[in-house]
Amino acid sequence: MNDEFALSALEQYLVNDFQRDLPLVPRPFKHIADTLGIGEDEVLDMLRRLKAGGVVSRVGPVFTPNHLGVSTLAAIAVPPKDLTRVAALVGRYPEVNHNYERDHRYNLWFVIAARDHEHLGKVIDDIASRTALPVLELPMLEAYFIDLGFRIDFGSDHG
Repeated sequence: MNDEFALSALEQYLVNDFQRDLPLVPRPFKHIADTLGIGEDEVLDMLRRLKAGGVVSRVGPVFTPNHLGVSTLAAIAVPPKDLTRVAALVGRYPEVNHNYERDHRYNLWFVIAARDHEHLGKVIDDIASRTALPVLELPMLEAYFIDLGFRIDFGSDHG
């Protein structure tokens, strides 16, 4: 996130309080809007702004791995000088829902979710081709469930 990207109190509330337990209703953004006391279009505009500013990378559900489609953890050993560029390229794939740096020889890790094994393989092959780096595929052997919601403290000078 750009350090100069200021969030209003309403945007901070949106980021922190709607990361989980969104009801399965036909118009979830209207539900958020009603909770915040604003219009649905305003919520959608805020989410677009937050995404453009790098505050959020994705808005969507998280499904139990391999119950709806298929997924895998993957990693790439990226030369440090290329890490920002490669991470941005990988993050643009709609199938990638986590993309983060680790202090390891394999320094870029990400989760890929796809409709089937064929599509998953195509995404992995495309990432390898476009980065000119081999992708290490780390399929899940045992499930561990962690809460992926993270409260963000924006400090008193924001909003």
